[in-house]
Amino acid sequence: MISPFTGGHATLKYEKRELTYRKEKYSYIAQFYEDDQTHEQFTTTEMDEANITQVYNQYRVKHSIPFVDEIIALRETYGLSALKMSAILGFGDNQYRQYEEGYVPAESNGKILKACMNPHVFETLVKNSRQQLTEKEYDKIINKIESVKNQYDNTDVRQNLIFGQTERCADNGFALQSIQKLQNVILYFIEKCNGVFNTKMNKLLFYTDFLNYRQHGQAITGMTYRAIQYGPVPIRWDRGYSLLDCIEQDLVEFESGAGGTFLTSTEKPDLSVFSDKELVTLETIAKRFKETSASEISAISHKEKAWKQFVGTSLPIEFCTAFSLLAV
Repeated sequence: MISPFTGGHATLKYEKRELTYRKEKYSYIAQFYEDDQTHEQFTTTEMDEANITQVYNQYRVKHSIPFVDEIIALRETYGLSALKMSAILGFGDNQYRQYEEGYVPAESNGKILKACMNPHVFETLVKNSRQQLTEKEYDKIINKIESVKNQYDNTDVRQNLIFGQTERCADNGFALQSIQKLQNVILYFIEKCNGVFNTKMNKLLFYTDFLNYRQHGQAITGMTYRAIQYGPVPIRWDRGYSLLDCIEQDLVEFESGAGGTFLTSTEKPDLSVFSDKELVTLETIAKRFKETSASEISAISHKEKAWKQFVGTSLPIEFCTAFSLLAV
């Protein structure tokens, strides 16, 4: 990076810092550049966003406030505009739109949003707001809520089997635990690599989540990772592959007598489930490791602090180690 102060070289650095947000202190890993000559520090807009996102994530989890993607999905689930959601929930006209743009709700409004993820609760709020809706609007929303109830009351049993009981938090990089997103990450790498051995896929998922966390403050898949003999792996990686109907697992035996599981699929990834930033992360990982074998990527992962610090323990790999990644 060229320094704006001297025009000389500036070095990328990371440093643990503390920030007071809404009268509470939060630790985060600050990313910045330092001028090699003057030692003056500067950041980019993307760095500033990633730095503050680490703090916002902790605040949201601590106070049970939904994340931006959840707030957007909540409104879209019921097919309503941001203005109409504000009216039903008793917010200011522009508040819901501001929450979708990243403004962190106050704790009281955050709890209302969280509660509305339950369609039975949201139905009560809609009924209480009936006088603010036309008869046509009211009937349409109530009918939509009924269909959402059926989905809500029949939660996909695979969710807990793959992700466990843990909600989005520091252990999974504050990512939404979404089977749809996980499946499409796997399909993406299968397509890019013309099939992938599960050992390599485990490392691709690790590098994807940890790179995205370093760049943007959140992981992608919602998986939690641990360090085993062969490198970092999702804690429930075997369930993840076996419970996704579109993923085929073929046992392959090598001349040495060793074997492996090769992942293939006839389905194409749905890239619409990813943000532009997430797509850049996926492309970066695919480009870096497309020609890398399973044994090679395992060896590469053994050089990472994320593996060295946690191998031999039962603890999940901390996402703060993302700032020490060497391979990407």
